[in-house]
Amino acid sequence: MAARLLVGLDVDGTLIHEDETISPAVREQVLQVQGLGHEVTLATGRSWETARGILEHFGLTPEYVVCANGALVLQRDASDPTGYRREFVETFDPSQVLRTIRGHLPEGSFMVEDATGYRRYTEGMSEWNLAGAERVDFDRLAQFPASRVVVVAPDRDEEDFLEMVHSMGLSKVSYSIGWTNWLDIAPEGVNKATALERVRAELGIPRADVLVVGDGRNDIDMFEWAVAGGGRAVAMGQAPDEVKAAASEVTASVADDGLAQVLAALTGP
Repeated sequence: MAARLLVGLDVDGTLIHEDETISPAVREQVLQVQGLGHEVTLATGRSWETARGILEHFGLTPEYVVCANGALVLQRDASDPTGYRREFVETFDPSQVLRTIRGHLPEGSFMVEDATGYRRYTEGMSEWNLAGAERVDFDRLAQFPASRVVVVAPDRDEEDFLEMVHSMGLSKVSYSIGWTNWLDIAPEGVNKATALERVRAELGIPRADVLVVGDGRNDIDMFEWAVAGGGRAVAMGQAPDEVKAAASEVTASVADDGLAQVLAALTGP
């Protein structure tokens, strides 16, 4: 077999469509690559509670899984009811960033995920999967250390939202801006790249044997990390221009099974 690869895959817009449907071609190629012995895992902004079902749908059994944009790394553990335990969790005090954002975006809706994965949210987060989460008043969001803060402003147009976020001057946190006017905030210096580097080191896989695929602005750090180490970073065809610029190559869109095309090159004819 060729060198064992660490294959880090974004979920939404890469593995699955916007409506959460799964292409049979993508699922087939994912399973084939895993079957060849490569370490195929998720590198997602999703919480573990919404990411674990993706593993099950694809039949993936990686040693590690990256969630919450790198603030959470899980390790496989047969003794845990979910099959994985929280191995590395990064948190921060969200109070200052919450106050700052609300001052600029009073109409925004907020969600905070704590170190245990429990999620608290305010009114207006209806488009998110919030099973098992608790709706609270804004002031309660800052009462617990956070691994992730999500802010949604669906009524802002994209250009206005981007300008507003950059004008806030957020400090002591890492943040990325999503497709539909949402802001994802993690502890300072934490992102998908830092988590995948931890995973890569634990697995003993050389940096040149890394392949990452994604479509969002929260994938830029991951792309830059992969490319800097001599690995591959592939942007999906529908990705914003700045995401494509950070990648080493671009594939077709999620609608055209771009990920399947990338993975097919690893499995051969």
